[in-house]
Amino acid sequence: MALRVGIPRALFYYYYYPQWETFFRELGAETVLSSPTHKGIIEAGVRLAVDEACLPVKVFYGHVIELSSQVDYLFLPRLVSVEHKSYICPKFMGLPDMIKSNIPGLPQIIDLCVDLSRDDRQYLRDLHRVGRIFTRNPWKIKKAIKESLRSMEHYRGLLSQGQLPAEALENIYKCSAKNSKDTKGSKSAINAIDTIDTINTIETIDRNKIGNIAEPAPLTIGLLGHGYTIYDEYISRQTISKLREMGVKVVTQDILSKDAIEEGAGQLPKRMFWSLGKQILGGAFHFFDKRNVDGVVHLACFGCGPDSLIAELVEIEAHRRKDLPFMMLTVDEHTGEAGIITRLEAFIDMIRRQQKLELAETQRKTG
Repeated sequence: MALRVGIPRALFYYYYYPQWETFFRELGAETVLSSPTHKGIIEAGVRLAVDEACLPVKVFYGHVIELSSQVDYLFLPRLVSVEHKSYICPKFMGLPDMIKSNIPGLPQIIDLCVDLSRDDRQYLRDLHRVGRIFTRNPWKIKKAIKESLRSMEHYRGLLSQGQLPAEALENIYKCSAKNSKDTKGSKSAINAIDTIDTINTIETIDRNKIGNIAEPAPLTIGLLGHGYTIYDEYISRQTISKLREMGVKVVTQDILSKDAIEEGAGQLPKRMFWSLGKQILGGAFHFFDKRNVDGVVHLACFGCGPDSLIAELVEIEAHRRKDLPFMMLTVDEHTGEAGIITRLEAFIDMIRRQQKLELAETQRKTG
């Protein structure tokens, strides 16, 4: 019987799940995902997490608690750095230790240290160490690492085509189910992927070509925020789904190329050393410069130290530009869905009214 490895559907799940799932599957293990975030998960996490923890960390606690009785191992990577000379939030670095100290009765924890701030040599050695938990065959471990990196390249390719992470994950595991008669090891992952709406892609609105069109073009909104916030339907209070119900296309910083992010973040006088903060800032500057969206919404979590700085920088730049509508939303465990919906509706209505005024003016000038 295959060993079961639990992967919490929180934090870096939306960034690296294809790599992790492929790695353990190639080693002969079965990956088990926790449920999509719900009220019970948040309540369980809030009870055991320290008060100073941000909402995403509290949610992570809840996912770990749900998985603890279902698996042989819990995969809790210690994320220090995922790119050269950049780092992850300190709370994430110590998260495995926090989990061990605050949650009793846990299964054995796979604590993989990911520190790519200088190079990947130690990281690869640690992957081999983890692989030996499941097999003593070094070639099988090498193959698992190679296939996991290939899965990650495929995943990033889907993101670069305009798919949001949740959509890309759905497509990957739907294809896996269709192309394989034996779904052992990934069956739980396939069943856990939520149904997602049709893929959205960036559509640049060329306002100079509106002419005599009777109605304004569809809106495209740039959504900024950490992946574990904006793609988690419960934490985000269904922000993406609600915008789509309003007939709005949604794009995020995660579908932009690395060059676009670096170009945008490079406008700051000093280099941003938080990887996720740089991603948000790079996306914000890209949207502000390229004008390929009709408005920008930044969704942040209350209590997040880096977010407090990043949000301030984005808001200052948005107010300085003045020509692109911008709205800041902050959520915590007490935020109600109704309040978020009301603000989103007002924001979209404002943009549509302005768009109609611009269209009427264009039609008047063209006769």
